[in-house]
Parts: sequence; C-alpha cells; structure tokens
Amino acid sequence: MSSVSPGFGSDPEPEDELELSPSETMAHNSAMRISGAAKGQRSTQRALASIVLGFELIIVVLIGLTIFGLGITEPRELGLYLGGGLAVVILVALAIMRRGKVGIYLGWAVHGLMLLSAIILPMALVVGVLFTALWVYCMVKGAQLDRQRAAWIAEHSDPS
Repeated sequence: MSSVSPGFGSDPEPEDELELSPSETMAHNSAMRISGAAKGQRSTQRALASIVLGFELIIVVLIGLTIFGLGITEPRELGLYLGGGLAVVILVALAIMRRGKVGIYLGWAVHGLMLLSAIILPMALVVGVLFTALWVYCMVKGAQLDRQRAAWIAEHSDPS
C-alpha cells in the first residue's frame, strides 16, 4: 500500500462523492455565485475573499458606530463617515470580485485601512489583525486550492 494520498500522484480508488447538507449547499452556492463562479472558471480564492469581506463589512460599520458613539473624533460624525466610507469600499470590492484580481487588490487595501483605523480607536487593531490574518490565510489557501483544482482538471481532461 502506498503512503501517497489520493490526488497527489496516485490513482485513487473510486469513492463516494461528498454530500453536503441543504444549508451547506446553499452557503456554498451563494459564495460561488458571489465570486463569479456562474461564469467561467470557479475561484476558491475569490469565494473565500467574498466571505471574509462580507463579515468584515459588518465589523467596519460597528467600528464606525463605536467611534461616533464614543465621540472621540471632532466632529463627532466623522466616525460615521469613516465607517461608512470603508463600508462602501468593501461593497465595491465585493461587486468587482467577479472581475479578475481587482477585487482582491481592493481587499488588501481594505485591510490596510482597517489596520490604520487603530490610530483613532486602538482596540480596532485587534479586530484588524484578526481579519488581516484570516484574509492572508484565505488568499494563500484559496490560491493553493485553485492551483490543485486546475492541475486535477488538466490531468483528468486529457483524452490520452
């Protein structure tokens, strides 16, 4: 018996396909649709990026409300404008995530701005670091999964 895992140089024995629950299927299909998988090649990296930015959108709005509520900026409404502005940048990144790498680059900019928000609200640094770490992991792992999928498709689509 070989110690090589299936999919990495060995011919795996036929296995049953992974079956998702209805909620898992709905979440998977939604993420793929948002990332543009309905058209052309699926991208796990863009699907993961969409998920991270979607959750970060909620946090950015809450940070803006916190800055406003604490009144640590002058004028006080500046917190709402900053949070709202970053939320708009996230929405634009999500909207153009389907078109190449522009959405990914905009996501990197969002994380840089998120880290900079710690200048106004120091506790935002904790949230910024956590989301940036999650973003980096999703970018690396998503790209790796996309490369593995492309290699698998190339290997199994060869007619010879």
